[in-house]
Amino acid sequence: MTFGFAPSSAAPLSTSASAASANRLLEPAEWSAAGIPLLRNPREVVSGLHARHLPKPATAIVAVLDPDERLRASASFTRRSAPADGWMFRNALLAQLRRVIPHDLRRRTPVRTAVLLYCREGDARWTEEDGAWMWGLRDACTLHGLRCGAYITLTRDGWQVLGEGRGGRRPNADSAPEPFAMSDAPLPLPRTGGAASEVLRRAAAR
Repeated sequence: MTFGFAPSSAAPLSTSASAASANRLLEPAEWSAAGIPLLRNPREVVSGLHARHLPKPATAIVAVLDPDERLRASASFTRRSAPADGWMFRNALLAQLRRVIPHDLRRRTPVRTAVLLYCREGDARWTEEDGAWMWGLRDACTLHGLRCGAYITLTRDGWQVLGEGRGGRRPNADSAPEPFAMSDAPLPLPRTGGAASEVLRRAAAR
């Protein structure tokens, strides 16, 4: 079974599984074999995160969903211009998760799921950068007591759930936000990790 993965011209898929592990990235076959839970309505999840965070290329959005796939917390941040490294991505994701939601490490079995949407240049085909994000998401979820959920890319061509073969043309990196209903209850303002979020929080408190 294949999922339409193809190497990018900038990052040829030539490493072995052991080499990939040493580089802290997951190859498509490893990700597909990991038993990542499927999203019931991926377009609703993508539209909700897009409308909430308005990502541009190099923006990562990590979100926590409850068992009913309602959004409980989310945070966005900009990827630093450095070589792709799963360990660094793991630390960045874990730091954002710790800011927006308590851990579930006391539970025997995770009940909440973290998903990652990454807005980037290029097409939807797998790259080594995607592999590093996958490794980072899986490890961050383990350390925060969450289930590792979908990894989604958002480009100017649309969105793609890697490993599932599901995607769409809208929203995309250039589209306007669409109405969404990912949660029955209003959520706090999204955390962006920058001065902008502090300004928004102060304005909301007035």
